[in-house]
Amino acid sequence: MKPRYIPNLLTVFRIALIPPIVWTILHGPTQTAAVLVAVAVLTDGLDGFLAKNFDWRTRFGEITDPIADKALFISVFIALAYAGFIPVWLVWAVLIRDLVIVSGGLAYHYLIGRFEMSPTVISKLNTLVQFLFVFTVLISLSTGFPNSTVVKYLTYIVLATTILSGLDYVVTWGKKAVIQRSQ
Repeated sequence: MKPRYIPNLLTVFRIALIPPIVWTILHGPTQTAAVLVAVAVLTDGLDGFLAKNFDWRTRFGEITDPIADKALFISVFIALAYAGFIPVWLVWAVLIRDLVIVSGGLAYHYLIGRFEMSPTVISKLNTLVQFLFVFTVLISLSTGFPNSTVVKYLTYIVLATTILSGLDYVVTWGKKAVIQRSQ
């Protein structure tokens, strides 16, 4: 195996972690779910670091990495809501944002042309906030710390960054589409 494929293997590993994460959220222990989520997020950071710093980028990775991220967080959010740990409306907000991004990306691809997938700053912040939220919820369920007030505030921060990042993608890629169409 060539080293340039290590980021792809890490992405596939992250996808493979989704079922055990969901299972441990639903059946416990939530400490294990928290550790597995942390491992998944660390592999995401590591595969990005390796791909960028060693130029180990592949088209497979460009497509699969964001799909793995979306699959991970949507699965975790759905499991947490199903178990009654987070509000269902938050899951809908995250899901609708991701559907808007994916459908917009597909529309751009088929109507305008190929594009380079690149997360915006607010999108990266949203991913970080979602991870902190999920990790905090799981730790709070396990230990009682932090308390429900912290989790409540994080819920609204996730909602805000979810909405802002969704709008940012629509505006950013909408502008790019208009520019491309006018050329």
